[in-house]
Amino acid sequence: MNETAMILLVIGIPFAAVPLIALFSRRPNIREGVSIIAGVAMCGFAAGLIPTVLAGNRPGFSLFDVIPGLPIAFEVEPLGALFALIASFLWIVTTVYSTGYMRANREASQTRFYACFALALSCTAGIAFAGNMFTLFLFYEALTLSTYPLVTHSGTAEARRSGRIYLGILLSTSIMLQLLAMLWTWVEVGSLDFVPGGLLTGRIPEGVMAALLVLYVFGVGKAAIMPFHRWLPAAMVAPAPVSALLHAVAVVKAGVFTILKIVLYIFGLDTVAGVASGYWLIYVAGATILIASIIAVRQDNLKLRLAYSTIGQLSYIVLGAALANAQAFTGSTMHIAAHAFGKVTLFFCAGAIYTASGKTKVSELAGLGRSMPWTMGAFAVASLVMIGVPPSAGFVSKWYLLQGALTADNWFAVGVMVVGTILATAYLAPVVLTAFFAAPRSAGGGADPLPKAHGEAPLPMVAALVLTAVGAIVLFFYPDLPLALARLALGGAA
Repeated sequence: MNETAMILLVIGIPFAAVPLIALFSRRPNIREGVSIIAGVAMCGFAAGLIPTVLAGNRPGFSLFDVIPGLPIAFEVEPLGALFALIASFLWIVTTVYSTGYMRANREASQTRFYACFALALSCTAGIAFAGNMFTLFLFYEALTLSTYPLVTHSGTAEARRSGRIYLGILLSTSIMLQLLAMLWTWVEVGSLDFVPGGLLTGRIPEGVMAALLVLYVFGVGKAAIMPFHRWLPAAMVAPAPVSALLHAVAVVKAGVFTILKIVLYIFGLDTVAGVASGYWLIYVAGATILIASIIAVRQDNLKLRLAYSTIGQLSYIVLGAALANAQAFTGSTMHIAAHAFGKVTLFFCAGAIYTASGKTKVSELAGLGRSMPWTMGAFAVASLVMIGVPPSAGFVSKWYLLQGALTADNWFAVGVMVVGTILATAYLAPVVLTAFFAAPRSAGGGADPLPKAHGEAPLPMVAALVLTAVGAIVLFFYPDLPLALARLALGGAA
């Protein structure tokens, strides 16, 4: 099978699954089976493109020109190949998890949930394989719209209010800032193509370059850079599988992936480091890491704590892009993979805790490790990823980021990484310590020596969270693929 067909299948299979999911709305086993089969097929074709990319090729094609010189185009470059592979694999795992979660909690509108989930993955693949900024923008907007029904899934007044915040921030930043930056780029150079070394390099004045960088970066609201981050905690009203989708599989990863593509292919690393002066972005990313981490420490609601953790962890990826050297960019690329496996595990665990025990607050978790050892063990492993210590993939990504900060002689970035590690420990370690070592407490607040009667969540949920936790460890020992793809994206400079 040729590469063009494989690209179309990766993007098209989830989309084609949507009517089948709807068709079998009254036969849930078949409905979920369609989702899993579609995920396996999507992942298989995404994996099939990897050898071609590793060989140095970038297969692609154009569908048609919207206007002369502005096509709907697709190209599989190294960053996109990695993003598509991670997203498609985690779709399979998240679907397995969702079968346990949605049924155990008797969630309504399950068919709509699986259909929108599939549609979101199709949009994610379109973002991954976009051959220019215009194509990426179209799929970026479609991803926002397709995930809105997931955010508002419960249909409550709180969910609808959160949905308005979600749509308002993501659409306003992309239309008012990102689209403006694209129009300005088109006026300046007559193209929106992704060009190795940077489309704008040497073609526009330094002041214009700096202004465009501001518009592009803040226009990518899905990256949750402060102050455009509020949509992400608001979206925590959604069910746990949706939180996993937002934080690990699609939405936020689409944001930081877009920033990496913009820095590498629109501006170029040398331009960001020099002409366009990306230093301001280092400070913005650093501030986001520290502020979000401090807020996370203060959250008793487990999902909110994890939400603010996501905001901070995403900005490590932005920080690597802003440092604009090979080591830092490699760390950012690796952190996309590490964070995906780590954070999806954390949200899987939060959903499993809620399903099995009804608990949502950190202060309620005392002794939970005794009745839910697999879940809390996976939570402990995923916490290592966020903190950045062995044997987790987070250590590899943050090691490269630290090397990039030292190479740039940027001691602010070094300090942010050190303090950020301490803060990540402060907001995650207490969860694990409380669950395993604190005595369970009775409803009246007194010590209760007996664990609650509940055990683990349903098997599909536990199997999924254990698998992703193991994946986070496997990436520590075998990080070769993400690192090789990062080197290829940099032209072999890593």
